[in-house]
Amino acid sequence: MKIRLLSSAFQDLLAGRLFYEKMGEGLGEYFFDSLFSDIDSLALFGGIHQIVYGYHRMLSKRFPFAIYYKVGREDTVIVWRVLDLRQHPAKLRNALPH
Repeated sequence: MKIRLLSSAFQDLLAGRLFYEKMGEGLGEYFFDSLFSDIDSLALFGGIHQIVYGYHRMLSKRFPFAIYYKVGREDTVIVWRVLDLRQHPAKLRNALPH
């Protein structure tokens, strides 16, 4: 499958990277690499994850983040958001387009 990362998801990744870089030097880069590795795995495993709020939700292996995506036409995984799970559930739900 192909992977398409929307600008909203990329902005989420950049915000997470900045947050973790403030926590420790190099941690932001580790966050970025880890989340992109998780996203890359969707090429093989896209569509198998639980549906939450109308999106497939894949949990990151190393950070408290979730990757929200849909499987589109022509076997394309469209990553909509990459959200920090340490938020109120209503805020998470509102961050996802309906």
